[in-house]
Amino acid sequence: MANLPPQSKGGLQETGGNGLAQVTFRVRCEKIGHGESVFLCQADNPVGGNRIPLFTTAKSYPWYTTRTPLSLSLPVATESHTTSSDESLFYRYRYAIYRSGVFHRWEDPSDGSDVEEFRHHEDVRRHSDSVLNLHQLPLRLFQDGELYAINDVLGIHMGPPDIDHIKVRQKFSSVGSLARKNSSASAASLYGLNSNRPASSSAMSDSAGSKKKVGFAPQPTPSHAHDAGTPKKQAVHLTSSDGLIVVSAFLPVHLTRSDNGEWSADWDYEALLSMQTHLRVTRVGTVKWRGWHGNVGGGESRESGVPAEERHKVEAALRHFNCVPVWVPTSLFGEMYNGFCKGVLWPILHNVASVYSSPTEVNSAKPDAQKQIEPYEPDFAEYTMDDVAQGPIHGDGGREGELWAAFTAVNRYFTDVIIQCFNEGDLIWIHGFHLMILPSFLTRRISMAKIGMFFHTPFPSSEIFRTLWCREDLLRGMLNADQVGFHLFEYARHFLTCCRRLLGLNYGMFPDSSGGHNLAIDMNGRHVSVTSIHAGVEPHVLHQVLTHRSTVERVESIRSQFQNKVIFVAIDRMESLKGIPLKLIALERFLQRCPEWAGKIVVVQVGISAYERGDDYTKTRNEVLSMVTNINDRWPNTVQFQECAESEMRLQQRMALLKAADVVMVTTIRDGLNLIPLEFTIAHLDALKEQGRDGRKRGLCILSEFSSCTRVMRGALHVNPWKISEIATAFYQALTMSEDERMRRVSIASEFVTRVTTQRWALAVMLDLKGVQKNEEAGRYAGAGLGLGFRLLGMDSGFDPLDANSVARAYRNAKSRLILLDYGGTILANDNLDGLQRFQFVKKSRSPSVPQSRLISALKELCSDGRNSVFVVSGKERHSLTKTLCHVPNLGLAAEHGMFVSWPTSKVGGKRRWETLVPNQDQSWRSIAITIMEVYTSRTHGSYIEETEMKVLWQYRDADPEFGYLQSRELEDHLSNVLRGFAVDILHGGVEEGGYVEVRPKGVNKGVVSMHIIKNLEKFANKGRLEFALVIGDDHCDEPMLSVMRQIGRRAYDAQIGKKEPLAPLPATIAQVDVSSCDDHVSTRLQCFTSTVGKKPSVAANYVNDVDDVHELLESLVKVTTRETVHSGFYSVLDLKSMSETAPRATLKPVLSMGELHISQHGFNNQPPAKVSNNLNEFLGTIEHDEEDEEDIFF
Repeated sequence: MANLPPQSKGGLQETGGNGLAQVTFRVRCEKIGHGESVFLCQADNPVGGNRIPLFTTAKSYPWYTTRTPLSLSLPVATESHTTSSDESLFYRYRYAIYRSGVFHRWEDPSDGSDVEEFRHHEDVRRHSDSVLNLHQLPLRLFQDGELYAINDVLGIHMGPPDIDHIKVRQKFSSVGSLARKNSSASAASLYGLNSNRPASSSAMSDSAGSKKKVGFAPQPTPSHAHDAGTPKKQAVHLTSSDGLIVVSAFLPVHLTRSDNGEWSADWDYEALLSMQTHLRVTRVGTVKWRGWHGNVGGGESRESGVPAEERHKVEAALRHFNCVPVWVPTSLFGEMYNGFCKGVLWPILHNVASVYSSPTEVNSAKPDAQKQIEPYEPDFAEYTMDDVAQGPIHGDGGREGELWAAFTAVNRYFTDVIIQCFNEGDLIWIHGFHLMILPSFLTRRISMAKIGMFFHTPFPSSEIFRTLWCREDLLRGMLNADQVGFHLFEYARHFLTCCRRLLGLNYGMFPDSSGGHNLAIDMNGRHVSVTSIHAGVEPHVLHQVLTHRSTVERVESIRSQFQNKVIFVAIDRMESLKGIPLKLIALERFLQRCPEWAGKIVVVQVGISAYERGDDYTKTRNEVLSMVTNINDRWPNTVQFQECAESEMRLQQRMALLKAADVVMVTTIRDGLNLIPLEFTIAHLDALKEQGRDGRKRGLCILSEFSSCTRVMRGALHVNPWKISEIATAFYQALTMSEDERMRRVSIASEFVTRVTTQRWALAVMLDLKGVQKNEEAGRYAGAGLGLGFRLLGMDSGFDPLDANSVARAYRNAKSRLILLDYGGTILANDNLDGLQRFQFVKKSRSPSVPQSRLISALKELCSDGRNSVFVVSGKERHSLTKTLCHVPNLGLAAEHGMFVSWPTSKVGGKRRWETLVPNQDQSWRSIAITIMEVYTSRTHGSYIEETEMKVLWQYRDADPEFGYLQSRELEDHLSNVLRGFAVDILHGGVEEGGYVEVRPKGVNKGVVSMHIIKNLEKFANKGRLEFALVIGDDHCDEPMLSVMRQIGRRAYDAQIGKKEPLAPLPATIAQVDVSSCDDHVSTRLQCFTSTVGKKPSVAANYVNDVDDVHELLESLVKVTTRETVHSGFYSVLDLKSMSETAPRATLKPVLSMGELHISQHGFNNQPPAKVSNNLNEFLGTIEHDEEDEEDIFF
């Protein structure tokens, strides 16, 4: 418990004769920057005086708290202490801000900006450094032996203090034990003392008048622990104290540069990410300015983006918007954006993977059509000077490799800026496919940050996505986030399938901390949440635009231009994915079949120039111009086509056109987020009211079923754009629909747009992200993999490498030792990693790996020690183990996961004696199981049956993952029903375990056989109770053995220490097993070491890196055995350290020097004359030679 020197007659001190109150200090710090810390200071000198540090966590930020309660010495209650000015009646203190461990400044009134009375007091700010603004606590509010919490706001000193009173139970004898108990709030009510309310709401309540304002930040957690027996179900909330970093390829702002070089910025209100919120939001992205796309046109410097010498002006202009620009070289960004994102990812994400299209040829067109594009050639040339190969790109070399390098480099630029903006506890929300691998770079440096990623484009099926050469890197990049979001579940389902088929990962509904379940992917011990929430629009913003005078005038102008006509409007980018030609073909067919509507309708088609699409843009534009000409030649003025830049069709111009139109059309072939139908519905909400019914047939949407908004706009007319007749029929339906049906459809469509706004969408996604279960301990997660193969692994707390020194010391001091080793993957390279190798082993067309002489030698040495019992526990058959390990004397073997056990014997070679773990008399179930499995094998390609002496497996690891899993579940149910009367277990391993259904005798696994060995060890080796155990495995089959042995070791240690100190609970991943039957065979001094091979989620307490580390560990134990044999009866310094300090001296044998040893054996007179070294090198060489045999075995 922290203490400070006494202050006058009352203060913080170690002991106090007048009584002690225990006080926890909490302060809300909204404006603490990155790298700054807070200290509680009693003295005025922050360097020389005593200071107490305050800490925060991701959950409690912006609250900083003392780690332990401080002892506050209470004054003597005398008659003389009657005035409020008496120094002994108050404890005064202040907070200091340190930067990088060095005093920076005292707290300032500007730090508490939420308090209005300080916001405009310039004189207070001006003299804040000279005037000592101190917090003061009336000591009369505290009672002896009780616990309190002080809630301060940094920089705010006025008003009575905000104090939480946590009542001390009478049975607690010390305040130290109090801090670990769950206390209830006191019922007392004192001035400024919040004793009649829970601590969780203390700072939220308002007292009358002048009480300090703590604001609406999340309340700090109580200093006392919660009852572990009650489940904590805390609702997730977003408050103003939550930090959010929104990352996108482009900032949602418009930049403007005046003629005199001044820069200004304004929100891009139609951008989805420009919404305003109460959160502390920092936006990170690049800025759009001349040359941002990397295409330096005409050689002019003004086209190369923001000049480097003016970047500080842009940063200053963006600072007011909390936007931080990422400065990327324009040529590099062009390679990434136009080359990789638009040239490679964009077609794939939209399910386009043609291998027949020519890479650079422009589609042949009529000469007249070619001439029509001449006015656009300068702009088009500007966008195509980046020399990006258009069309499909395959492979990872040459030009493709350069584009991929640019993509990764830009993501690294973003990483550096995000790290600079990040504060502990901030949420990071990444948007767009341009930054797919950004989570991989972020998790390397801030592994505990909660990272969300949201896709605004479709996600392709696995058959399309797998055509990318960088597919695994992209998927792993996304999976390094904690949450991945899509607008539709259709896209999320494709993403889940890709993870399943390409990475072999499982997904499903996993429980969360609030008692519910979330859809997530199991990624190496942690769960990546997958959400699907469609975005909306902001109705109030659109209403403001619609009621603007210029918008109203524009609507009237459009209506008067097409008077007495039904206006169909479409706004699309000029690329083939938008399906503009399909729409025009359908219009032509409709007019052919219904010529009476000619002259009564007009289709206003607005084309947004898509220069970045290169040849696709040129082809689409030429085709559209040709079709528009043909239609207007036959039916004049039917199609009004207008091409414009994206900057010319902003929100105001678009809303005017949508308001004037009667029907909106979206006939896209494949599209992601498209908000135009939602904006159109908002523009025609007045049609539902009586005063808005003007006789027009307006408010209908014709939507392609391949657009994301089709799923939420249920009142629209849904069409298949590839079926021309459906679009033509939709024209007719929109024109002839009854008034009641049209009103019903408009009403249904308006339901979503008015209910789900942009802010509500963002709130739902952010709540899911904040609610992600991510342990606050950085050690809970570990990184694995190099480069973009890096991934986070979820580990149990304290999962560390196996300490060879600790193992060797425990091994040396034990008299009875047990070593349990797995075979394949532990002491021998795993032959089952490859599906083809596994199949060849089963069909006996490939010989398995055999142990090397190095391993055989180590096993022989260990087995030769009479105190050791060494077992190899494998899933292989008896004949395989006998063939490879029969020549190692005193080595125990357990085959087929422990079904057969061969106890250690000194006989070498020949047949070994085996016993079965369970009775195995009835084998009739085998033929039944094989017959059923053959049926499933015949209809599941890639599956096969594996038979061993005691079990039968149906392997589907090489089959289609999803179909194989469905077949395995059906097979599992089938076998369970048919074999219900047999003593067998039916086990199902998922894809990550190899994908199999196994039938084996009941009650057989490596955990059971390990207990069987311990209970029968004394029958075969009279070594007494077990004092040392080393258990090593590598895969899921070894987990029962590791789990059982860890529980046995835990039980022995618990019996050794008794109830002196409570032990931390075992991880929840360990299946609890009754191991009490081993108590009589295990010493209370047992030291048990469990380890898995490879750093991966496991029930083992530790891990080793690979098989070579296992060999080195075994060889180190051999050295211990050899050392004990050679130097029997001697003790080293390490021995003395390992012995108990209370051991009597008489039990220690003397340590003899080498000279004394020779004298005792041969006598002093028989010693040869001492050799004198001639030089230093000779002397040092002698030392090196002498120490060779004394090599330290602990490394």
